[in-house]
Amino acid sequence: MAFFKKLKDKLFKSSSKIDEGLEAIVNEGAIEVRVEPDLLQSEEQKSEQTIVLDQVKVPHASAYPTVEQALESELAPESQTATQNNVSNGFAKELDAQPTLNKNDQKWRSTAAPNPAITKLDNEIQRTSREVEKQEGSNSKAKTGSLKMPSLSEPDLQTEKPIVKKGLLSQFLGRKDVSPVIKRALDDDMLEQLEELLIATDMGVDTALRVTANMAEGRMGKKLSVKEIKELLANEIARIMDSVAKPLPIYSQKPQVVLVVGVNGSGKTTTIGKLASQFKAAGKSVVIAAGDTFRAAAVEQLQVWGERAGVPVLTAPEGSDPASLAYDAMSKAQEEGADLLMIDTAGRLQNRGDLMEELAKIVRVIRKKDISAPHNTLLVLDATTGQNALSQVKVFQDVSDVSGLVMTKLDGTAKGGVLVALADRFGLPIHAIGVGEQIDDLSPFDPEDFAAALTGLGQK
Repeated sequence: MAFFKKLKDKLFKSSSKIDEGLEAIVNEGAIEVRVEPDLLQSEEQKSEQTIVLDQVKVPHASAYPTVEQALESELAPESQTATQNNVSNGFAKELDAQPTLNKNDQKWRSTAAPNPAITKLDNEIQRTSREVEKQEGSNSKAKTGSLKMPSLSEPDLQTEKPIVKKGLLSQFLGRKDVSPVIKRALDDDMLEQLEELLIATDMGVDTALRVTANMAEGRMGKKLSVKEIKELLANEIARIMDSVAKPLPIYSQKPQVVLVVGVNGSGKTTTIGKLASQFKAAGKSVVIAAGDTFRAAAVEQLQVWGERAGVPVLTAPEGSDPASLAYDAMSKAQEEGADLLMIDTAGRLQNRGDLMEELAKIVRVIRKKDISAPHNTLLVLDATTGQNALSQVKVFQDVSDVSGLVMTKLDGTAKGGVLVALADRFGLPIHAIGVGEQIDDLSPFDPEDFAAALTGLGQK
């Protein structure tokens, strides 16, 4: 984001102050933590994993049977031995079952018909003999080279190492030793130092205490680096600011009256000119009333902005009643059907009762034309005023019913933390912040960008 980069550059004073303070705090009780490669791997296991492929151990050559052992196994199978034993046992039983012949029976034997049992036994013996001869012929072929064993080279005889596929991060880093990280254990002393640092950035005592308490919740005793503290701080700031980050609402009411108030030099006139240009670019018809009749330069400045944006600017003679000019501007905006009427007011100090009463008079006169006006009352605050901005909000809120804030000049202060204090204490919508004089230097407020820029973190 272009504005984030500009915001980060412009908030350099605040962010560098926080950065230097955090460096000093952590270094005071520093613990040098060296991250071992194994620990690094465990922390990065979601983004990088070591994958072991085909982790197979090849047996040593001695685990294989020799050719002679294999041939012996082939030539003397258990099944053949069992067959021969069964035949021999059966043959003996058949012979035992036959009657014994004496010498007188020789003639009968030569002339008698063959015994069926003996014939059957002879056939069985012949069949078995043929099978054995066939098997022996097959085994002899094996002796001539039909049985081939795998040839193993010397590297193959060793245990194969697992194939490791490195992740992208490992390949990029080359698994080099990680530089030591300076950390400090979070304790009461460290919290007190953090509170003092945040107070120095004008975050205010109450807000600083609340922020550090939330940062410490569940983390006491944990070792933190400067970067980790920045991340915790940025997250807590963004959480506080998130509920107040709201753009200026646009209503269907015509004209929508936007009253702009603030102390002297807060940047009201410039803010009106930038907002008018942005609304005009968005297709809205705008009318400007130069209500700061006590300062001629303010009228001239608004006329320049009006010419740039093509927006009409209503003026009155110097020293005229600003309430009367506001009434005339309301009439003209209603006649022209303008979408927005932006009324500038003279700068006034919050401790000047007469000037604050004059502002209340402007509000009363506007409501004679439209009881619901002004629809928005923007309080423009100068960031360089620091904690004084809190008292300004309180006083202007009582007089003119402030509906939203615009913070300017964040580029010129190391006290950007005051915006966090305002959000935490009042909860008023922060519509925009300004970091320069150009039109695009005024932008809708983004809590995460602001928190990152304030603490010095990089772009998200």
